[in-house]
Amino acid sequence: MPTAAAPDGDGLDEAVTIGVSIHVPEPYGSQVQDARAGHGDPQARSIPTHVTLLPPTATSTALLPGIEEHLRAVAAAQRPFRMLLQGSGTFRPVSPVVFVRVEEGAQECRELEAEVRSGPLARELAFPYHPHVTVAHGLPDAVLDRAQEQSRGFRAVFEVTEFVLSMFGADGVWRPWRSYAFGRG
Repeated sequence: MPTAAAPDGDGLDEAVTIGVSIHVPEPYGSQVQDARAGHGDPQARSIPTHVTLLPPTATSTALLPGIEEHLRAVAAAQRPFRMLLQGSGTFRPVSPVVFVRVEEGAQECRELEAEVRSGPLARELAFPYHPHVTVAHGLPDAVLDRAQEQSRGFRAVFEVTEFVLSMFGADGVWRPWRSYAFGRG
């Protein structure tokens, strides 16, 4: 997988924002991005279609080697699993988000999220972890209603064999930086 350029490394310790996720493969990833763009979601093209394992997290370039070591160890202990994305849901009224549900593979995501969000990546979450794929976020209620209705028929099945560490760019775009293949087959 192509990766983003490493953070500028001139020997200085720089602040970076990272995230860890399971990327939704093609053609499904583009289908969700197209739907997001069609709903007018301004983040549609700046975030690869994914299931979050670690939400945006501020760190520094000096800590990246330890984070990468942690993620390699987590991935090495995982075995591939089947994911079924199907139907829609929402976090409203708590959060203005419409999503595609993780119907199969949710428990594996929960276990993987707990492992990723430990050690050097231990942090509190604003909301309890709920694996999902966002299709609309922060839009007017009528648009969120339409997005939820249109997403009900979405269905994707694929095998999850890795997760991805991504970096948030100064241009507001999330880019894959490293992928971590599961070690147990």
